[in-house]
Order: sequence, then C-alpha cells, then structure tokens
Amino acid sequence: MTDSNQQIKDQILLAALEDVPFDGWQWDIVKQAAQKTGHDPAMADAVFPEKIDSILTHFSEWADRAMMTALETIDPENLKIRDRVQKGVEARLDILSDHKESVRAASAYWAHPLRKKTAIKQVWRTADHIWHWAGDTATDYNHYTKRFLLSGVITSTFLFWLQDKSDNHAKTIEFLERRIGNVLTVGKAMSGFKKFLPTRPCKKAAE
Repeated sequence: MTDSNQQIKDQILLAALEDVPFDGWQWDIVKQAAQKTGHDPAMADAVFPEKIDSILTHFSEWADRAMMTALETIDPENLKIRDRVQKGVEARLDILSDHKESVRAASAYWAHPLRKKTAIKQVWRTADHIWHWAGDTATDYNHYTKRFLLSGVITSTFLFWLQDKSDNHAKTIEFLERRIGNVLTVGKAMSGFKKFLPTRPCKKAAE
C-alpha cells in the first residue's frame, strides 16, 4: 500500500467517523465521506474494495498506528511487563475515546458469525503490536500464548469500556488491571505446564 493510498483511506475514514455515530456503518456514509474529502464517491469503492469489511479493517489499523505513535512517548524500559501491556491497551482506549459509538457499531458488525474470523485477526494484530513494543522477543509457543491471552484481555476490556459511564473510564482501567493480573497468573501456570510436555513427537510404537 502506497503512502498516498493510505492517506486517502485515512481521510475517508476520519470523515466517515463524523457521521457513523448517527447513522451507523453504512456504505452510503463512506461514499459521502469520500466526496467530503474532495474525492469522487467512486474512490471509496477503489480503496475499500470489500466495502464495510475493508473500512472497518482500516479503522482498526488506523487505531493501531495511532496507538504505536502514542507509545513512542513512553520508555518501556522503566516499566514492569504488566505495566507495559497495560499502557499499550490504555493507549488504544485513549485513541478511540472520541469514537466510542463508532467502535460500538463496528463491534456489532463484527459480531456476525461469518465475520468473527476477521475480527479475531484484528485483535491479534493489536496484541502483537503491544507485545513487540513491550519488548517481547519470544519465538516459541510463548509468542502465541502471550498474544492469545492479551487478545482476550483487549476484547473483554473494550466490551466493558463500551458500557462504562464512569469519569475518565476509571472503572475500565480497574477492570483492565484485574484482567491483566488474571492473565499473568494463567500465563505462568501454562509456562509451568509446558515443562511436562514432550519436547519432540513420540515415535509411533512398532506394530
């Protein structure tokens, strides 16, 4: 994807986000957003060929890029691992705080059984970004375990956040802290269990 293509997609997305809270994720809204940003409405079809699937995937990618930019201002070396992970999730929450209703509508869209696989990939990618920033270099089973567990934390935290009406989403942060604590406990247990697993496939017994 070229920079100009990404820029066009960002422009259309941000323009659409102004209307989505009122009208939901409708393709007409996206085409109107293309026109509002000075493009032919057909540009929406060109840069988002899978229509709503494409623009919502880009919405997630845009949030990931913004999250990583925000995290550049934080030195992870001065933080414990659990604090690094929490900062990553908090950064994404902050990025999307002005687009809560758009996230709610996107969540409802991805909840369809035929779309869940794509949604899972997006959450996994976010977890992967956070773990890389946190300094994770694991390449064995831990690589996948950490991302699997963090994906669960991200999903549950955002679902809680969508219902949270506390000041500055304080209850969401408390929920996030508890979830990370639980996950780290599970992660350690899984790591310990790994010691009892065979290191290589067992040879098939001779018949």
